[in-house]
Amino acid sequence: MGPITMATTLTAPSSLEDFLKLPEEKPALEFFDGQIYQKPMPKRQHSILQFEIASGIHQLTKPEKIAYAFPELRCPFAGRSIVSDVVILTWEHIDFNSAGEVTDDVLVPPGWIIEILSPDQNSGLVIRKILFSLEQGGQLVWRIDPPDRSVVAFYPDRLPKSLQGSDPLPVLQGIP
Repeated sequence: MGPITMATTLTAPSSLEDFLKLPEEKPALEFFDGQIYQKPMPKRQHSILQFEIASGIHQLTKPEKIAYAFPELRCPFAGRSIVSDVVILTWEHIDFNSAGEVTDDVLVPPGWIIEILSPDQNSGLVIRKILFSLEQGGQLVWRIDPPDRSVVAFYPDRLPKSLQGSDPLPVLQGIP
């Protein structure tokens, strides 16, 4: 999707701080390159993939306090605010309050992001978000194309790799 048109009573924010003061929307709004974008509303296949992937990663990583998989987590960093389909944070990047509960704010680039393409999603924006995340310190991004049954793995230090069928999927270092 392209930039959303703001209603006459709401002007586009000039900064990330101003954007973060806006009320949350469904589907989520993202702030990228000074513009607001609204994510497409996920359909059933997208939701199933998102749930199964996050759940599977979470089951492998939470018991040993390695990482945590968060669906639709807002990550504001480096002047932008993205909401990826699944965000995996390693344990050292998860803040806890005095009661041992996870805090809300994520102010670091996620180590691993998973984007599941939707038919009406702006693929150029997805690629720009992927590259930006890797430039800011991310280590791995999966871009999943459900109709093609493929995953493209992006890395900060080498060319992307296209994977299909029984190709093994890369995971963040330290994850079993």
